[in-house]
Amino acid sequence: MQYFDLQHIGLFFGFALILIGIWGLLTQKNIIKIIIGFTVMNAGINVVIVSIAYIRGKTAPIIDAATGTENIANKIVDPVPQALVLTAIVIGLGVTALMLTYALKLYKEKKTLEIESFKDLKW
Repeated sequence: MQYFDLQHIGLFFGFALILIGIWGLLTQKNIIKIIIGFTVMNAGINVVIVSIAYIRGKTAPIIDAATGTENIANKIVDPVPQALVLTAIVIGLGVTALMLTYALKLYKEKKTLEIESFKDLKW
């Protein structure tokens, strides 16, 4: 009996990355460290989605001579989660680039990246 298969290992590490990312978002005071926490959390979410979509014994959703055309639904994995993860990677990269741009702008204006130094919008 196999206790851990590829799906469970992926889920474990994905949830671990999510928790590390949330910890980084909530406990860090430096804006760059917060951005790194967001990126780690984003990677963990992508790993969890891919791990949930994994089905043992099925192949990639590419129709060729190896898969044939009969009973194709029983031979291939659903391609939608893979497409969602690819889209999430691109969106995450864009959001990370935008956050780094804001961090650079804040550093040029205030000469610091510590969250506690910014009191402009506090009540």
